[in-house]
Amino acid sequence: MNFYQLLADAIVVLHAGYVAFVLFGVPAILLGAWRGWGFARNFWFRMIHLFMIGVVALEAIVGVMCPLTDWEIQLRRAAGQSFEQGSFVGRLAHRLIFVDASPEVLTLGYILFAVVVMVMFVAIRPRRPRFLSREERF
Repeated sequence: MNFYQLLADAIVVLHAGYVAFVLFGVPAILLGAWRGWGFARNFWFRMIHLFMIGVVALEAIVGVMCPLTDWEIQLRRAAGQSFEQGSFVGRLAHRLIFVDASPEVLTLGYILFAVVVMVMFVAIRPRRPRFLSREERF
């Protein structure tokens, strides 16, 4: 395994982590709010989650390829591989995050998922960080 292949595999694993955080964040927030777990109302966790799905939806609307996918393609080429090749871990992560659907269906899915996350942000309000709370300002 050469250095470029190792970097490409690392990027696809990072990409899978990004996808997992966005996808599993929704049920984690719902379950956490129901069970009273603090992270479910953590402002920064919620803002990062909202930002991450917002980036994905915006990329899809504008028609921009995900930078992680682009970097992986470039590194695979530098390693002399096609986009689908890689180590076992790289191929496994690849299969988990890339689905066979039209760009229109994926864009609609990303937008709907972003709307769900925004609705959850309003319905299950995060706590204000200390520096934004009214009592701390005076």
